Amino acid sequence: MPVITERFNINTHGFTDILNITPQVKKIIKEHNIKNAQIMVYVAGSTASISTVEYEPGLLKDLPEAFEKIAPMSKTYHHDETWHDGNGYAHVRSSIVGNSQCFPVKDNEIILGTWQQIILMDFDNKPRTRSIYVQIIY
Repeated sequence: MPVITERFNINTHGFTDILNITPQVKKIIKEHNIKNAQIMVYVAGSTASISTVEYEPGLLKDLPEAFEKIAPMSKTYHHDETWHDGNGYAHVRSSIVGNSQCFPVKDNEIILGTWQQIILMDFDNKPRTRSIYVQIIY
């Protein structure tokens, strides 16, 4: 099976920054003229995640609020006691969501629901430049 791996970088603000990366992923698929394949979208790092969502203003507020209930920023984490970097919450959030998702491609189009977009969530406590990898297996 042939495998293609592409990378793009994206700047984030951290603190549960949620960015729609669907256009960048679709561009990579189009550039390679992939008819039928599986793609994996992966973010390198332990304080960011890849997921899908209906990318609309309400959910862009709801998701950070939900994460704040699950893994609050103000809590003291054992990670912070060890490393003193204040981002224990970011590691917990990222571990819950995961840092990759797989999607089918058919006729050079990624198969997503009508309102579904691929998102990058950066939970860290500072701005970052994130490397996103798109691996195509066909």
